[in-house]
Amino acid sequence: MWSNKKKFLVIRFSSIGDIVLASAAIRCLKLQVPEAELHFLTKYSFKAVTEANPYIDQFHYFNNNLAELIPVLKQEQYDCVVDLHKNFRTLILKRSLGIPALTYKKLSWQKFLLTKFGIDLMPHRHITDRSLDTLKPLGVVNDGMGLDYFIPVGQEVKQSDIPASHGFGYIAIAIGASYYTKKLPIEQLRRLCAAINYPIILLGGKEDTREGDAVAAIDPIRIYNACGKFSLHESAHLIQKSKLVISHDTGLQYIACAFNKKVLAIWGGTSPKLAVEPYYGEQQLSMHIGAAYENFIVPNLGCQPCSNYGTKKCPKGHFNCMKLQDIKNIAAVAHSKL
Repeated sequence: MWSNKKKFLVIRFSSIGDIVLASAAIRCLKLQVPEAELHFLTKYSFKAVTEANPYIDQFHYFNNNLAELIPVLKQEQYDCVVDLHKNFRTLILKRSLGIPALTYKKLSWQKFLLTKFGIDLMPHRHITDRSLDTLKPLGVVNDGMGLDYFIPVGQEVKQSDIPASHGFGYIAIAIGASYYTKKLPIEQLRRLCAAINYPIILLGGKEDTREGDAVAAIDPIRIYNACGKFSLHESAHLIQKSKLVISHDTGLQYIACAFNKKVLAIWGGTSPKLAVEPYYGEQQLSMHIGAAYENFIVPNLGCQPCSNYGTKKCPKGHFNCMKLQDIKNIAAVAHSKL
């Protein structure tokens, strides 16, 4: 049934991290299926994440109007849909196109049981591997090369755009996240940066600028607040040039993995139990001395994870998953990695 499929529509609407986590499947599909033509559909707001990806032949963007999008996609006469998102909108698209589809296992009810009742029936298989599993009927296998992120030519950060004090090396700390329960409180971030005796660049969006200023204020020379100053590609370039990355559960964590950087991942309302921890291919791991990444989780918290994606406030009111993080240990591990 699948051997004659050549023209594919791959769907992953959001978010930055999830699209990067799907990049291994995109690459392996393009390189392993002979003469594959690969089109990619995502939300227009996430255009930057894949715009320089050489494995994608054509892009389509969703701007909250399926009625306009469906006729455009029908004209392409695809052989197969690869649904790496799996929601109501992708269901409508698949039914409208009326062609064979491969859909990844989202594990919605397993995640519900884990986050609401602490019942762990997850298969403990990473989301990237499950995305690749979706392609098994096509004969696609994991190539061991890990994740991809491509920076367009000319969108790198110039050396003059960062302080001279950081020109010989720095730790990148991604302080942002999509939800409150995925972020260390400001005082914890300040303690962490104070405990690290090394130049630091803080990364995040414009919404993180004020927090970044508050953190950088403890040592404005050693700590540079880049939040809101750079584009996604420029922030990715700063990640690529860093000596080490410390990150919440956010897209920059997975971009760091794509560049094979050592990552210290700090977990709050979400958890590696959701099969979303830092991901590296076997060939990437072979290049590291010691562990490529470390997860930092407060032990013995029965309420973690409390959500698939994070929430605006702690459901229990105590926020112990972040407030009780061992900041001294995180800093010590950071120094050991350097």
